[in-house]
Amino acid sequence: MTSKREQVLSALFANLQALETSQVKVYRDLDKPQKVEGGLIIMHEGTSEQPDVLLSPLTYIYQHLVNIEVLVQDADSAARDIEIDALLSAIGIVITHDRSLGGLAEWAEAEAPAFVEEPIEGAPTVKMAQLSVMVRFVTNDPLN
Repeated sequence: MTSKREQVLSALFANLQALETSQVKVYRDLDKPQKVEGGLIIMHEGTSEQPDVLLSPLTYIYQHLVNIEVLVQDADSAARDIEIDALLSAIGIVITHDRSLGGLAEWAEAEAPAFVEEPIEGAPTVKMAQLSVMVRFVTNDPLN
């Protein structure tokens, strides 16, 4: 049986996969690539905070922070800005459209992104946005 945490992560990843096109690829736990063609969205598992615990019935309330990297590569800085903004907006729409992840979570909410630009020798600059998505869910077993 798949744990509640994995069910929640899989549901979020499935929602993000709806953004995949011929120009935008969506991956889970991919190491940062050397080259970006089009756009990339990479979801990393992230971490859970200490749960709140209710004793009757025994319930663990987790806030799990999922890390998402959004990468675009283009020689034109204005084009990079437009491309990354479009991807971030699309991620925001996906999250607000299904905050409960099909009933698996109580709430999902994205935090503001942090931006980094990495110049690549002999290639266009890569612009990356790093953001966390807080997902709150409940379970009766911290390992399941």
